[in-house]
Amino acid sequence: MGDTTVTTSEGRAEAVPHPVADATGRERPRRFRAPRRPRLWFEILLIAVSYWTYSLIRNAVPEQRAEALRNADWIWKAEQQLGIAVEQSVNHAVNSVTWLIVGMNYYYATLHFVVTLGVLVWLYRGHPGRYAATRTVLFATTGVALVGYYLYPLAPPRLMTGGDFIDTVLVHQTWGSMASGDLKNMSNQYAAMPSMHIGWSLWCGLTLFALASVPWVRVLGLLYPAATLVVIVATANHFWLDAVGGILCLAFGYGVAWLWYGGLPHTLPRSVTALPRPRPGSGTGPVAVGPASARSTAGDPGAAQEDGEARPERAYAP
Repeated sequence: MGDTTVTTSEGRAEAVPHPVADATGRERPRRFRAPRRPRLWFEILLIAVSYWTYSLIRNAVPEQRAEALRNADWIWKAEQQLGIAVEQSVNHAVNSVTWLIVGMNYYYATLHFVVTLGVLVWLYRGHPGRYAATRTVLFATTGVALVGYYLYPLAPPRLMTGGDFIDTVLVHQTWGSMASGDLKNMSNQYAAMPSMHIGWSLWCGLTLFALASVPWVRVLGLLYPAATLVVIVATANHFWLDAVGGILCLAFGYGVAWLWYGGLPHTLPRSVTALPRPRPGSGTGPVAVGPASARSTAGDPGAAQEDGEARPERAYAP
C-alpha cells in the first residue's frame, strides 16, 4: 500500500515505495512505521487500560520490605559519602513553611496525572502526526519502570528507620499520598525507584518545549520537571537518585520511539496527510521514468513542476 508502479528505461515495471518525509523535509525509509491519525475512542480506551494494567502490575510486585529498607539505607549512605545527601535538609527546611509544604503535598498528588493527561489531549488536538510517537515514548517509559520496581525494591526516605525524614502528608494531614494513612494498603510503598513523577513530568516538559509555539509555555515546560524534582525530595517521597532512574527510563522510551518511527517525535510532521489522488487525465497505468521521462520534461518547466506536485514526496500513506 502506498507504492507506485513505474516503468524503467529498460522497460521493466517496478513498484517504488513513496518516500516518507519528517518535519524537516528529510526522507525516512518506509521500513519505519508511518504515523496514523489517532482515533479518540481507541486512545481513551488505551490510556485507561494501560494505566489500570500499570497500577495492577506495580502493586502486584512483592513489596519486599526488608530488602527495600536495606536498599534505601545503602543509597542514603552512598550519597552521604559522596557529599550529595541533600534530601533531609530540603525536607526539614520546606516542612517548616506550612503553606509551602501543604501546596507541595497537593502538587505531588494531583499534577502528576492532570498535567500528563492535559499534554496528551493537547497533542491529540494540535499535533496528530506526532501524537502516536510521543505517546509511545510515555508508554515505553512507564513499561520499563515496572521492571525497575520488580528488580530493585526501594523504600522512600519517609519510611526509612532512623532516617529522621518527615512524612509531610501525615504531619500536615493532607490528602493524596497513596502510601500513607488509610490508603497505604492500596499501593506498593516500596516502589520508589525509578521515579515516574520525574519520568512523566520530564516527558511533559520536553514535549511542550519542543512543540509549543508560545514562548512562556515552553519556559513552563522546562520549569515543570525542575519543580517536580524539588517536590519529590521535599515531601520525602524519593531520593534524588530516583529521579536519575526516571530520566534513564525516559531515555529508553525515546529510543523505542526512534526505532519504531525512524526519528524523534518532534521531527515528524505535525499533521497526518493522505496521499494525493491522481490528477484527472493522468491515467492509472505505469508511470514512465528514466531518460525518456527526463527528456519529456527537460524543455518544459511547467510540466516538470506539475510532475513534482503529483509525486507524493512528503505525504504519509493512509
